[in-house]
Amino acid sequence: MANHRPNIHYWLVDHPTITNFEWKPNHTWGASLLFLSTTILAYLLLTFTLRRIPSIATVNSTFVRLISAVHNLILLILSLAMAVGCSLSTLSQMPNHRWIFCFPPNQTPPRGPVFFWAQIFYFSKILEFIDTLLIILSGSDRRLSFLHVYHHSVVLIMCYVWLSTSQSLFPVALVTNASVHVLMYAYYLLAAFGWRPWWKVLVTDCQIIQFVFSFMVSFVMLYYHFTGSGCSGFLGWCFNAVFNASLLALFTNFYFKNYAKKNKGKTV
Repeated sequence: MANHRPNIHYWLVDHPTITNFEWKPNHTWGASLLFLSTTILAYLLLTFTLRRIPSIATVNSTFVRLISAVHNLILLILSLAMAVGCSLSTLSQMPNHRWIFCFPPNQTPPRGPVFFWAQIFYFSKILEFIDTLLIILSGSDRRLSFLHVYHHSVVLIMCYVWLSTSQSLFPVALVTNASVHVLMYAYYLLAAFGWRPWWKVLVTDCQIIQFVFSFMVSFVMLYYHFTGSGCSGFLGWCFNAVFNASLLALFTNFYFKNYAKKNKGKTV
């Protein structure tokens, strides 16, 4: 494994495409409000329209499972690459440990390896829109909840804010989210082959822990922000905090509806 570390580091951190990356508003692909708003509106419109086509769920189930397996495998590998790539990039790009929690204001332009992985993460959230299509094709309307559509829509805005404001703390959020998604897409990959592991509840547990963890590390950022010269992208962090709070409430509600009540029923 040690012999492969230089190659891994090169392809995930030191490759010229990664090291020379720069997010330029209205220039870099995806770096415009028009792209962001059009993408989200198209997602919502297609979701609303496809749900109302009666024959949409009559697609061959074997075909849907095959597409689902390929989709989940791609996102599993991509999530792992983002978690490892952003971790290695942060270690390479940070000037000190404080940088992990607080980017120096007006001194952290959105360029370099860490921001490259933020853009990949941004685009991965568009790829995850296929999750919704697969749910519709499977005819499982119960899974197409408000939480699902809300999460997929607003998380794209969050990623755009990360890049456009050079938001502090996003490397921590990216790595933790991508790590949770490795577990989640591993479960969905196995489920596509007809095996539903017992640890499905762990996926929701980890998602809830992720949001709690994000609030914990935010206290470190807030300490640096208010006791020093500030942290880059503070208003972006405020948006992120409100979004995470809403997701925590929705995921907690989902957990109690789907797991806590079932466990309570078994003990009665």
